[in-house]
Amino acid sequence: MHCLVDNTTLLVYNKEKRHTMERLGHEDVKWFIGTEVEHTPAFGKKTLFIVGIQDIVGIKQAYEKNQCEHIFFGANHSYKPVTSDEFEDWDLMIRAFTDQGILCSLDIPSTINLEWFMDGGLVESDNFIPQIRVVIPYIKQWNYNTMVKIDDKDFKASNPGVWTHSLHDLQDRSKFTPWSDYSKDEVIE
Repeated sequence: MHCLVDNTTLLVYNKEKRHTMERLGHEDVKWFIGTEVEHTPAFGKKTLFIVGIQDIVGIKQAYEKNQCEHIFFGANHSYKPVTSDEFEDWDLMIRAFTDQGILCSLDIPSTINLEWFMDGGLVESDNFIPQIRVVIPYIKQWNYNTMVKIDDKDFKASNPGVWTHSLHDLQDRSKFTPWSDYSKDEVIE
């Protein structure tokens, strides 16, 4: 697959079918629109949600046609780069919009190679909202003493130390988005 951007060709990896979030009505979807419901700096903005690597020109057209204010990349858990080329493809796709002053988010699983991600430099953009997705199944079954530890890859490797947060305190109602809020999106392609 290739993406055409301002008369230059961006090579994009041939997507193998990797597991993405299963959402009714979102089978083989490229993008959809809705209001950002997660409590980020883009909360409440009309958003174009992008699933997987897509054509930059098509994204721009959908963004403008639908008068969006924000682009959310990696929707439906579709951001799963493995090789350095895949990281670069995502970076270039997103940068095409952050460099134009468009506010963009990326749903980043904590299980990817974060060093390769950081090498891309997206985090240096004020128009970029990285959302590190940490999966904690059965959250209501953990006891009151449960802690979430933000650690480093090794002792004194890249962080000044570690942070621990009460799982109970992280479940603040003002930061919670129920699954029902995700049902108001409109698939456009």
